[in-house]
Amino acid sequence: MKAVTFNVTIPSYVIGKSLGRVTESALFGGLSGVRFQDVPEPELPGDHWVKLEILLAGICGSDIGNLTLKSSPAMEPFGSFPAVLGHEVLARVVDVGPGVTRVEPGQRVAVDPGVSCAVRGFHGTEQCPSCFDGLPSTCTRAGDEGQTLIAGSPIQRGMTIGYHGSLPGGWGERMIAHESQLFPIDDAMTDRTASLLEPLAVGMHAALRSRPLGDGPALVLGSGPIALGVIWALRATGFKGELIAQVRRKHEANMARAFGASSVISPGDEARDAMIETGASAYMPIVGDEVYAGGGFPLIFDCVGSEQTIKQSLRYATVRGRIVLLGCAAEIPKLDLTFVWANELQVQGFQCYGDESWRGKTEHTFQITHDMLLETGAPVEQMVTHVYPLEQYREALSTAANRRKTGSVKVLLDPNS
Repeated sequence: MKAVTFNVTIPSYVIGKSLGRVTESALFGGLSGVRFQDVPEPELPGDHWVKLEILLAGICGSDIGNLTLKSSPAMEPFGSFPAVLGHEVLARVVDVGPGVTRVEPGQRVAVDPGVSCAVRGFHGTEQCPSCFDGLPSTCTRAGDEGQTLIAGSPIQRGMTIGYHGSLPGGWGERMIAHESQLFPIDDAMTDRTASLLEPLAVGMHAALRSRPLGDGPALVLGSGPIALGVIWALRATGFKGELIAQVRRKHEANMARAFGASSVISPGDEARDAMIETGASAYMPIVGDEVYAGGGFPLIFDCVGSEQTIKQSLRYATVRGRIVLLGCAAEIPKLDLTFVWANELQVQGFQCYGDESWRGKTEHTFQITHDMLLETGAPVEQMVTHVYPLEQYREALSTAANRRKTGSVKVLLDPNS
């Protein structure tokens, strides 16, 4: 079958680091570790496994960060390569093992890409504490081989499908998944909306795990699918306070409002004005940027994770405020953490999704997100700005990587186009 693969090698890393600013070919073209090629079609490794035909697969900001070599190498031990990329997946079931009960052939499903202990072949009390608690995205076995045999060999290390040498991701024609990773899609939901379930679940996980949310005001930094998903999820889960979205471009501002933002600001002067309107007073130190006292935001979601947004979050949070870090922050030189201790801030990161407490019962974030999309009828498919055939993956990656130029929000690959 055809698929887009990624391999991490020392030569490709050196080429990407040295030539990546000059030509995209060094990042995801002919000079990179990314290839469009034939790979073996995966076979079912056990009774509880499912074969899937890919319908749509998303390109994530973390994909761009990894392919452009901007992400921290700290997570490298928790992946295996070469790998078929793609962890945001909408698929159709084509074959099931004899023990499968959750899905049946013909159904559309969203795929939780997290590789849990169950996927690795560990069950019951053999599971790590995270998986036992229903939070496999922080599985402590991610750096080790598992007991499940894939094509006759132990399943390789890895946190997630898409960066896993044994489990092909969604940037191909077909893939396999353990039935525990699959969530059926209601017939009333469009393919484009369903293709967004994974990134929207990240926002839903953060919203649910940040309760109690308080009365606001809350500030959401970022204009990508995670930030827009946080805005929607906060409203869907009952947040009634003032919700301010900081975005850069007009079409992103329109989406933020459509998903529930009370108001929209731009970084810079508009953001400063919003801070002052909370009752904050500004002060200028002898050296450095402006600082504030009083006012501020009791709840900030940083969905970018850049030097600028983390710096802003630390300065804009009210005393004993909470900062929720969803952007894939990595190595940030000279980061000033003064306000963490000076203002007694709480900084909380969230990783993907898992079992949640919701409306009196425990459900997976994917299921809650799916059901709330149907309940709210939010126009989330507006986020899908570009769809490319699989073989045009280079154009798709360039479109996703150059948001300022292309206006992209969510770029999808369609293997059947």
